[in-house]
Amino acid sequence: MRVGVLYSRIRKDEKLLLNELRERDHEVEKIDVRKERFGLESTTAAVDDLDIVVDRCLSTSRSLYATRFIDSYGVPVVNSPETGDVCADKAKNSLALAEADVPTPATEVAFTTEAALEAIEEFGYPCVLKPVTGSWGRLMAKIDSRNAAEAILEHKETLGHYEHKVFYVQEFVDKPGRDIRVLAVDGEPIAAMTRSSDHWLTNAAKGGETASFDLDERAIELVEKASDAVGGGMLGVDLMEVGGEDSGEYTVHEVNHTVEFKALDSATEVDVPAKVVDWLEAKAAALADGAVSEVDA
Repeated sequence: MRVGVLYSRIRKDEKLLLNELRERDHEVEKIDVRKERFGLESTTAAVDDLDIVVDRCLSTSRSLYATRFIDSYGVPVVNSPETGDVCADKAKNSLALAEADVPTPATEVAFTTEAALEAIEEFGYPCVLKPVTGSWGRLMAKIDSRNAAEAILEHKETLGHYEHKVFYVQEFVDKPGRDIRVLAVDGEPIAAMTRSSDHWLTNAAKGGETASFDLDERAIELVEKASDAVGGGMLGVDLMEVGGEDSGEYTVHEVNHTVEFKALDSATEVDVPAKVVDWLEAKAAALADGAVSEVDA
């Protein structure tokens, strides 16, 4: 199998993936998107003979454009640009989950500080204000009072970027000091872990402590539905327990398309890179079979 790996920085996650691919004697083409050009009909990147391309771009914008161009050349890419487009935008993410009847926190979007303040007041305090794009818990704010709301909205209004003019307001979910990250491939869970912290943000990137988690039937069902809602692929599905620990009641607050897995690999007994490459091999084989069938037809 010839595998392309899109990247802008090689982190531990990418090293784990590259090592697993090479140990299985797959041929790997590393594609640094910072150095390549993508035209309407061709690219400087060596993608012509690749069986599959894996998007591991750190930058969301580079990820979305690079995968869109590679897909246009007829080269299979995971995750697809359609999945990336939904997952990269929290508003689109929330809409997709709601339309698929996946339980997700109540959310409103407003486009002025006045309308955003009305939404915040209706949600009540505390509530959460998030940027529509971004990861690792950056620029997220738990709002505990009207004074705090007015100050944060003013700051966002003056930041300049148009995305800061989209006010994404969400109910505050009183989770039990942890959330659950599930790595899934086309809806099938590979492994899951809890991320716990005394802070309301429990992201591993924010210092949350990780531990292996056994998914129950309801969680597995929601992971599959959430994956289908955004188009499938290799995804990080984030759940919160809404009835306390081990309640069996969940809400899905986000699905991530360029999911990191080094913390999950360390927290569980699952060989995560091996499972990911298993899936890539199966995916590439299925795509190849589909192409052969089309030629035969």
